[in-house]
Amino acid sequence: MIREALEGKRVLLTGVTGFLGSALLERFLVDLPVERVDVLIRGDAEKRLNWLMEGTAFSQGRQQLGADGLKDLVAHKVRAISCDLAKDDPPIAEDIDLVIHSAATVSFDPPISDAFSTNLLGTLRLFEAVRGRPFIHVSTAYVAGVTRGTQAEEFLNRGIDWRAEAESAAGMSSAVERDSRRPELLGRLQSRARAEMGKAGPQSVAERTEQLRIEWVKDQLVEAGKARARSLGWPDVYGFTKALTEQALDEVAGSAPLSIVRPSIIEGALERPFAGWIEGFRMADPILLAYGRGSLPDFPGIPEGILDLIPVDMVVNAILAVAASPPKTRAVYHVCSGERNPVRFREIYELTRDYFLEHPLPERDRGTYKVPEWSFPGSRVIDRRLRTANRMLETGERLVGRLPRNRFARETARKVDRMRRRFEFVKRYADLYGPYAEAEVVYTDRKARELFEMLPPEDQRDFNFDPSSFSWEHYLQEVHLPTLTMALRWPDATRPEPVVKIREGSQANGKNVIAAFDVEGTIVNSNVPETFLWLRLADTDDSWERAKRFTDLMKRVPGYLKAERRDRGDFLRMFYRQYEGVLTEDLRALARAVMGDLIMHRTAPSAVRRIREHRRAGHHIVFITGSVDFVVEPLRPLADEIITAKLKEVAGRLTGDLERPPLVGEARASWLRERAASIGADLESSFAYADSMSDLPMLQVVGNPVAVNPDVALHRLARQMKWPVEEWAGEKGMPRLLFPASEAVS
Repeated sequence: MIREALEGKRVLLTGVTGFLGSALLERFLVDLPVERVDVLIRGDAEKRLNWLMEGTAFSQGRQQLGADGLKDLVAHKVRAISCDLAKDDPPIAEDIDLVIHSAATVSFDPPISDAFSTNLLGTLRLFEAVRGRPFIHVSTAYVAGVTRGTQAEEFLNRGIDWRAEAESAAGMSSAVERDSRRPELLGRLQSRARAEMGKAGPQSVAERTEQLRIEWVKDQLVEAGKARARSLGWPDVYGFTKALTEQALDEVAGSAPLSIVRPSIIEGALERPFAGWIEGFRMADPILLAYGRGSLPDFPGIPEGILDLIPVDMVVNAILAVAASPPKTRAVYHVCSGERNPVRFREIYELTRDYFLEHPLPERDRGTYKVPEWSFPGSRVIDRRLRTANRMLETGERLVGRLPRNRFARETARKVDRMRRRFEFVKRYADLYGPYAEAEVVYTDRKARELFEMLPPEDQRDFNFDPSSFSWEHYLQEVHLPTLTMALRWPDATRPEPVVKIREGSQANGKNVIAAFDVEGTIVNSNVPETFLWLRLADTDDSWERAKRFTDLMKRVPGYLKAERRDRGDFLRMFYRQYEGVLTEDLRALARAVMGDLIMHRTAPSAVRRIREHRRAGHHIVFITGSVDFVVEPLRPLADEIITAKLKEVAGRLTGDLERPPLVGEARASWLRERAASIGADLESSFAYADSMSDLPMLQVVGNPVAVNPDVALHRLARQMKWPVEEWAGEKGMPRLLFPASEAVS
């Protein structure tokens, strides 16, 4: 019946790049004798369709028809049409027989303006374009909102003015954009950006400020959607806009044939395209995986509450049954499990716990994860625990930010960041999905059941959407969870740390390759104050004088640290005042005599090995440092060029001023871009090594950034950006502070 009814039809589908839509397209192409399928896709429709055909949804089709056979089928049967329904009127062919609309903003917490423009206005735009042809709108069972008892398959109308809500949502976007540019907010965002990016330079601060402003706008619109939805009885803006869309369609449809299909929570396939098939993580999946990894000590939810799940292929089959028997006017169908095959929240927990106890997930270098035992304390208790955990994390983050730069600080920051990510995950999912786990509603499916019972036995077998036909124990423990965790059980399932890959050959893409190295803290485990102190102590053998010079420098350290935190250029200008009045030639002679010893002891062996790797590859090696030229002279044989600070000299004496602004922060990135242009280098293939957040612009300008011995801020950012992070230790057993032998110059 279904195949016969759809034979020769020309079908329009939306949402085919999504989970449900791709499964629906696979069925139309591989198993149904339709004449043509038009697909509306945002962006480059042809490119995205080709990408879709390579996905796992079509693996059975490729096996059944062959890769070339599937491509030929798509070429003859599918028309890809670029269209964004949130913005554009769709170009619809006159000969279309049937429309199935599954495109939507699938996030439960999108900005309110996005939710309305896509879910409501985009749907109405499509409906008007195809008016008069059978129209199947894929909605959600959760249009019922926060309710108790049973919910029947009927249109809902709570008397809300959907036009006013849509207009308000659009206006809110403009209002929030306007508020985001108010001076007081911009001042706060700029202060935060300066605290994060101040060392990198003013342009980095400006870029981060704008990034924070954009994030603020999105957060405000997300919160506005939540607040408005909850004020009217929906847990989120997704269900709210879906409900208003149904109301709007009911109002404008007139006598046009309209079907509403309301699935509950769609999960992985029971059978088709193959058992366990899933794309991405569905609603419950991140929670199941987090539990398997021991990251969810508890979760809000009513133990006896029904969590209504339905396999994706049953939703597809129900849609096809509706398509084969469209109503003369309108109808609503629930595709749910809660009435005839209910699974309760505690039962899901117990089946999942039993599965992970028998098949625990591997934990890197620690055996396997231990799963927690839930006590179901309720949302209020969990909310209180989350607030307490957040306060503790905030304290830990403040303390980490004040730790001195060392491996302990970086490891501590890493642990705190991991705890923060876990906290944010639990908080977000508890907030989003807690209401669904606490729902006390049952969605009846009488009409869907009648539709299924009308099918001949062959269709009931091939297009099964009877939720009572399987057991949850089988589905969860033998189908869904094994597939969901399959990739995590591979030997290399845990994502490896990023590593540096240096390919032989001095050129890439026909251009030279640069390897740029910061010096202090990266190549040399030393800094500007230590090299100055080394020189000051080396030109006297009087122990009292040495002690006095050491003490004098230590007194100035707090001021130097404050300047360095504010701006590294300010710090260097302030510090080099120490050289005022010194005879230039005497200082250079002293440096030639003693600096080689310090540099030799402080240079990291790992740095030398890496430099030699780049040398063997024929790369152009550059050292960029805030130190003065005579200090880093011993490193010259390792590099093709060294860019240093240079002190101004008058009548044979240093003035304490610099001849030019020091090359720090954004200036390093600017210099690197200009140097690459002058020697014909490809920055995307080039490398940069640095240890400080002040060097962020230099790291960002190349395609291969590497954080070496990074400070806490850079370490956090590098891990977030998935950059390699390396520890280049100094010579073993070397003390933190070295005292030179006297080399007094007459």
